[in-house]
Amino acid sequence: MDTLVYKAIMRRMMIRPWLALAFVVPLIALGWFSYKHVGSGFMPVMDEGGFVLDYRTPPGTSLTETDRLLRQVEAILQSTSEVDTYSRRTGLSLSGGLTEANEGDFFIRLKPFPRRDINVVMDDLRTRVEQSVPGIIIEMAQLMEDLIGDLTAVPQPIEIKLYSDDGALLVRLGPQVAGAIRKIPGVVDIRDGVVLAGDALNISVDRVRASLEGVDPESITQMLSDYLSGAVTTHVQRGPKMIGVRVWIPCNVRATGREISNLQLRAPDGHLFPLKRIATLTVVTGQPQIMRDDLKQMIAVTGRISNRDIGSVIKDVKGVLSLPGLIPKGVYYNLGGLYAQQQIAFAGLIAVFVAAVVLVFLLLLFLYERFRVALAMLATILPALSAVFIGLWLTGTEINISSMMGMTMIVGIITEVAIIYFSEYQSLPGGLDRKAALIMAGKNRIRPIAMTTFATILALLPLALGVGQGSSMQQPLAIAIISGLVVQLPLVLIVMPVLLRVLLGWI
Repeated sequence: MDTLVYKAIMRRMMIRPWLALAFVVPLIALGWFSYKHVGSGFMPVMDEGGFVLDYRTPPGTSLTETDRLLRQVEAILQSTSEVDTYSRRTGLSLSGGLTEANEGDFFIRLKPFPRRDINVVMDDLRTRVEQSVPGIIIEMAQLMEDLIGDLTAVPQPIEIKLYSDDGALLVRLGPQVAGAIRKIPGVVDIRDGVVLAGDALNISVDRVRASLEGVDPESITQMLSDYLSGAVTTHVQRGPKMIGVRVWIPCNVRATGREISNLQLRAPDGHLFPLKRIATLTVVTGQPQIMRDDLKQMIAVTGRISNRDIGSVIKDVKGVLSLPGLIPKGVYYNLGGLYAQQQIAFAGLIAVFVAAVVLVFLLLLFLYERFRVALAMLATILPALSAVFIGLWLTGTEINISSMMGMTMIVGIITEVAIIYFSEYQSLPGGLDRKAALIMAGKNRIRPIAMTTFATILALLPLALGVGQGSSMQQPLAIAIISGLVVQLPLVLIVMPVLLRVLLGWI
């Protein structure tokens, strides 16, 4: 901005201060509109170059059958040109915990660019697996999202926790809620929360019959445990470790329920008798796992999000859950998952932002000992925040942890430039007319302020454009700061002098 042009603008502004509203009011209004329409997320969206594919086959599926289905999934992965390498775990989750034979995960690494975006690859694989491999349920997440989910025990962005004392009601309600949110655009990998265990064999000992054989139920339990699970009888040394030697009966005499019922047990007096003489064997299928939260029985309906932000999806989820008749009386719900973690993080960042504004205000009061001066300098922050929301909206960037950090940094950057301007004003000769002094201070500082502003914008521009590997993590922060810096010059050099002239009543 040329100094002559600046001087002409400021003379008119000093005569008609309300002209500043022609810039500030539309900026704040557009900022409010942008705030209402910008999406919200947790972590910045980025292409990490790899993802985790979790899978589950029907309860009770054998390891052999699970392996057969997974080989079909591997064939799909091998036919995908973007997939570089992959590894599979069956019965062992990525976090190292043991799981059942019907579940596990793939760790998939993609080739370097140029290639399709990772979200496009994940959507394509999801569609092909669901259409080509019936009987297997999958869900996918990028590496950081999956890691954060494992660390916080809430791996899915959407988690609807349904609470009730009636377990049977929860088992019926879970699929109903899952079916309702399945219609929401962008919601994928939906799970109804009903996890059925595999087939089980329930052995009920008749105490009367056991006493006739001369044995007690505890002894029978111990013998069956040794037969079916084995007993460690001794240890052998392998290097520095001692490895237990487990002894149990051959597999061919405990493979079926009939064979187990014919197992020969030994009484204390030495005679043998079959298990079926003293016990009843019942096959139990499809028992749902019981989950509790805060000592309350709970079932969690979960889902992931594709090509949408968390805020808009959760808004739709709340709308679906509020429909009459979906959630019966006696059942209440809470929203968990990464959405709950997002709300916790946002609350903390908002507290930091408010603390930053308060501390800056106290600093200005300490420096200048005039409330109105501090208020005029602080009043430039609100329009700058409006510019941040406008920049996020125009670039399609979500409000997340990174962008909120940028908003907090804008408070300090704008205040620092305001201090530079007001310090220049204070250094001018005292006999100068105050309106002229305000204009002169801006005229003297317009070039250094403009140079530092443009230099900062150019330094952050590659990060805002996502240039370089890993830049997407801090891209929202760069966009937020640049958006605030764009309006820094007019706010500090035009709007703030007008505010000082109005608040202090200078003529």
